[in-house]
Amino acid sequence: MNSVKAFAPATVANVSCGFDIFGFAIQEPGDTVELYKRDEPGIVITDITGDEGRLPRQAEKNSVTVVMLALLKHLGIKDLGCEVVLRKNMPLGSGMGSSAASAVAGVVAMNELLGNPLSRKELLPFAMEGERIASGSAHADNVGPSLLGGFVVIRSYNPLDIFTIPVPEDLYCTLVHPDIEINTKDARFILRNEVSLKNTIAQMGNVAGLVAGLMKADYDLISRSMVDVIIEPVRSILIPEFKEVKQAAISNGALGCSISGAGPSMFALSQGIENAQNAGKAMQERFASAGIESAVHVSGINQGGAVVLQ
Repeated sequence: MNSVKAFAPATVANVSCGFDIFGFAIQEPGDTVELYKRDEPGIVITDITGDEGRLPRQAEKNSVTVVMLALLKHLGIKDLGCEVVLRKNMPLGSGMGSSAASAVAGVVAMNELLGNPLSRKELLPFAMEGERIASGSAHADNVGPSLLGGFVVIRSYNPLDIFTIPVPEDLYCTLVHPDIEINTKDARFILRNEVSLKNTIAQMGNVAGLVAGLMKADYDLISRSMVDVIIEPVRSILIPEFKEVKQAAISNGALGCSISGAGPSMFALSQGIENAQNAGKAMQERFASAGIESAVHVSGINQGGAVVLQ
């Protein structure tokens, strides 16, 4: 095999009450990575589209190639030469797992080029290194679902313990990206280091309720559990019209609505595609009333994650 192409989907991380432990993938958008073998050893980025020239072209500084270098080092491969083309199909700093999609597509493509020496789950620590370069934190709530698909729970980071849970077939996500940008590092910086016992208890109850609601297809329990008393109150101040957009989603059929990842994208979960579409329209209209353009994506939960296209 002399070339390979892989796609990794966008994701919703945190999912309201599950900061750094919940995430799920959607069908699209996502990033595409193309790899081409070359005679001279070394990983070289030859082209990046969709980033407006903002991403670094050095292999050791870009999420898409850092993961490849880490994988090659792990496997003891020193003489591989490869050209990398990255197609960015979502905005940077969007809260849609942009850096995670690049990292996942990169590591999946390289693993395929090498004959798949590692399983998908074994690739996860390498994909997390892409997040460390992008945001300073090797969290898995974006790379996990983008790599594995489904609704992912990270039980522990040390040691890494990750698994997926079933979700109702009629559950749909509405993801709305307003035309503003929030830097992930900044969004993490404003978080408090200490949490009250009262809020911890409330959050634990909502986390348990959301897991149970998803597994039992109990939409009312899902709705009651989509409450974040720790992260959302702090991060929501960075998103114009947050409260109004959230209320617009819920008033138009959504089970709940919150911040996607670090924002500024917002997501809603709904029973049925019609409710999801109605919620998206209402959210977009609310942003528009404040002079903010936005893009809407409606999708079921992506169960497959990243795919090799050729």
